[in-house]
Amino acid sequence: MFDRKLDIAFWDHDRMQALRDGSVAIDGVDPTFHSGRIVTDIFERMIKDRAYDAAELGLSYFLRTMDFDDLPFLAIPVFAARAFRHSAIYINRASGIAGPRDLAGKRIGELALYGHDAGVWAKGILSDTFGVTPDQSRWLVGGIDFPLEPIDWVPQPHPSGVAVEWAGGATDLGALLVDGELDALISADIPKAVLDGNPAVGRLFENHVDVERDYFRRTGIFPIMHLVVVTRELAEERPDLVKAVYRGFTEAKAACATALARGMTFNNITVMIPWLSALIAEDRALLGDDWWPYGIARNRSVLDTFLRYHWEQGLSKRRMTIEDVFVPYLLDD
Repeated sequence: MFDRKLDIAFWDHDRMQALRDGSVAIDGVDPTFHSGRIVTDIFERMIKDRAYDAAELGLSYFLRTMDFDDLPFLAIPVFAARAFRHSAIYINRASGIAGPRDLAGKRIGELALYGHDAGVWAKGILSDTFGVTPDQSRWLVGGIDFPLEPIDWVPQPHPSGVAVEWAGGATDLGALLVDGELDALISADIPKAVLDGNPAVGRLFENHVDVERDYFRRTGIFPIMHLVVVTRELAEERPDLVKAVYRGFTEAKAACATALARGMTFNNITVMIPWLSALIAEDRALLGDDWWPYGIARNRSVLDTFLRYHWEQGLSKRRMTIEDVFVPYLLDD
């Protein structure tokens, strides 16, 4: 028996497909699932139009809504996207950047927002580990490889002491990096020039996999990019349904992880990635058998680190806590 229809939006992630194909149900909910041309289409429709009852949002996009006069959303501890972000820092090889500290004084591009999710992590890591802070550089915000209109549906703060410009919708930051008009670039998306092997550009950390694995060993942090939010009204009026949505996402993720692990028996032959089974085994040895954890308990440190970075980088009006942003009845999960 369905208690309520809910509109739920998320990108085409493998860990959520069991919801979309119906093999995992959400108790008491008749769901309609939505997506978008790109993942930020989902963000925009949720923030501008309140188009869904629950939706995937970038962590920084969500935190910016916490500064609205009328709080629109609360989060549930479902982490739709995670990625290590040492690999998100690209350089022009002629820029004189041999290591992280050489970023000081340079002109750096950033994808979409000053403080997009990958940028918050990368800047925080540069600051914590190498003493390189955003105010030491000049920033140009724009698109990569296709035109990008300004993301004017969320606040775009930055500290007065940090030089930030908008590049314009037709500007390609990847091309500027190749041409040397940018010394470096921080981007969640990999520029086409890097994918094509253009010799003019590369990564700040060419051995980024080793660096990122060492980062996890030292910190226990597997960076979170996106989470799932629900409308404040739903969170306040129907905790039972919000808990059911959380359980549904959790069961769908577990089904995906189980299929990958069981697939190792047959060398994961259903997937076109050579040596995938060996990579899964290596990741499980480092990250644990549940290598993509949901819930607050196993993610408290990573979440608190992002909240600190967001505030330190001038993107939040106050230093928020986990208790400020998540529904209270899932804090103990």
